Amino acid sequence: MTSAQTDPLWQPDDERIASAAVTRFQSWAAEHHGAPAEGGYPALHRWSVEELEAFWQAVVEWFDIRFDTPYERVLGDRSMPGADWFPGATLNYAEHALRAADERPHDTALLHVDETHDPTPTTWAELRRQVGSLAAELRALGVSPGDRVSGYLPNVPQSVVALLATAAVGAVWTSCAPDFGARSVLDRFQQVEPVVLFTVDGYRYGGKEHDRRDTVAELRAELPSLRAVVHIPLLGTPAPEGTLAWDDLVSGDVEPVYEQVPFAHPLWVLYSSGTTGLPKAIVQSQGGILVEHVKQLGLHCDLGPEDVFFWYTSTGWMMWNFLVSGLLTGTTVVLYDGSPGYPDTAAQWRVAERTRATLYGTSAAYVMACAKADVHPGRDFDLSAVKCVATTGSPLPPDGFRWLHDEVRDNLWIASVSGGTDVCSCFAGAVPTLPVHIGELQAAGLGTDLQSWDPSGKPVIGEVGELVVTNPMPSMPIHFWNDPDGSRYRDSYFEMFPGVWRHGDWITITDHGSVVIHGRSDSTLNRQGVRMGSADIYEAVERLPEIRESLVIGLEEPDGGYWMPLFVHLVDGATLDDELIDRIKRTIRSELSPRHVPDEIIEVPGVPHTLTGKRIEVPVKRLLQGTPLAKAVNAGSVDDLGLLHFYESLAANRRG
Repeated sequence: MTSAQTDPLWQPDDERIASAAVTRFQSWAAEHHGAPAEGGYPALHRWSVEELEAFWQAVVEWFDIRFDTPYERVLGDRSMPGADWFPGATLNYAEHALRAADERPHDTALLHVDETHDPTPTTWAELRRQVGSLAAELRALGVSPGDRVSGYLPNVPQSVVALLATAAVGAVWTSCAPDFGARSVLDRFQQVEPVVLFTVDGYRYGGKEHDRRDTVAELRAELPSLRAVVHIPLLGTPAPEGTLAWDDLVSGDVEPVYEQVPFAHPLWVLYSSGTTGLPKAIVQSQGGILVEHVKQLGLHCDLGPEDVFFWYTSTGWMMWNFLVSGLLTGTTVVLYDGSPGYPDTAAQWRVAERTRATLYGTSAAYVMACAKADVHPGRDFDLSAVKCVATTGSPLPPDGFRWLHDEVRDNLWIASVSGGTDVCSCFAGAVPTLPVHIGELQAAGLGTDLQSWDPSGKPVIGEVGELVVTNPMPSMPIHFWNDPDGSRYRDSYFEMFPGVWRHGDWITITDHGSVVIHGRSDSTLNRQGVRMGSADIYEAVERLPEIRESLVIGLEEPDGGYWMPLFVHLVDGATLDDELIDRIKRTIRSELSPRHVPDEIIEVPGVPHTLTGKRIEVPVKRLLQGTPLAKAVNAGSVDDLGLLHFYESLAANRRG
């Protein structure tokens, strides 16, 4: 991993570098806070982790964060877990998200797009009016700071209004997408005991209407903490008995009243995928999310009032929360509610065209699906407004970088980013002033002391190691719900290296400061002492046109052996014959490692995923080890439980 290996795929020109917010921030921080004036991003990053308090003070001043009560210092306690950010300060997230309404009331805050792909705008003034009205109604219902408010909602403007109104009153937001089944939702919401539930009667996806009224009735019956249920008639049905009508709650013309809460006051609860137990209920703070997101969106994503921010997501994924935070930078936020591939695979590019998106975010899987479907976005759509295409969810393979460069525009900033629900942000990814190298994330984020450690805790460069963060980030969880002694929180991130955040990914940090993600370290492939991430296997195998998706498992066996099967889901019409098996093995042998050629290649009817689209590796491994299905996986966390029966049967047959 040396810079001599490849020339950059993309290099920002002098004008792009000079105009970037991070460049202007560096000059200002040099003048006011002792940041280095020279040396560009690498020097700024070094200062941001070495002078952590000075950096975050610069961030809150640069973005004019409004503290109703001033902070005593930036960091009262920097231990992890338990860092105490901006002690003494009070503020409100929603107040900052709606600030643009003061200066630009008639500009567009939200663009809602459904499967017709026709955008519908909501102005800043209208968004603020609805938030003000709903916040007043929540208070009238007795909702007070710290109460939980939940949403079973798709990615529509009402969801944003409900989140901001919840934050305005100091309550705690939590949401699930309406494609989640009742058990999945209850596994999440029952943990936090919401007092209000916002629901839809159904949603539209793939050209069809999906009625969810029976599921909503089940949620109401199983959530005894509810004081009120709000009905949003997306399919046009009347409000069920005992519910409140959405339109009645947002009809008032009321200025929002923003509860000024402590910096560490909870803003929302996010959930881990929960594939092997109840999902972790991750609590993040109003202040921590506010300052982390203005840094990430304003400096790294280079978003401002002239921008349009579109990321394909659902309310059950942290990227929705991240998307809504685009409002913090005065940016127009695109809410796409529908299938990513309807009416055809190119759907997301059509949305980017019609909304004039300047930053378009999607998944690596979607990019690779477009490549296989012979989509030509640069030829077929006007994407001249797009400055950056960003991807997350899984590492963007090198072929994905090349495809975006060739098929969208050769002068395109491609930002592969990686972070997690755990921090609702990125550890590494977009930097508008740095070159893009194929297969690499541009750099670690500002204020994030990202390192790659070997098993002894020694930092390594150019070698695969554990992703660790050695100083606190403001958006790290303040706690998990129902974890009174903090043991589950500590066990999740701090067990391997006490006092240091270990995320559970394999990464390489290159000699030029970029980052390569190799996949989850808890599903590492370890053949004869040589470790490899599963993502490396997927990247190589899924280049083959016959392979729709794959799943690789490394299994330590009781006799000391090691069995490594590769499961392949083929495209329609393909056959797993000897020729294809041989080609798969040759690909892995030549491109990766002869030690990691699979012992068996097995065709499967599909690859199981979490509800947020991530491949399920560890539960499949447990099934293959003989763990009963009920104990190997939380059934409510899987997109297609039936697929797991295939792996369960395979394990039973293998054991004889």
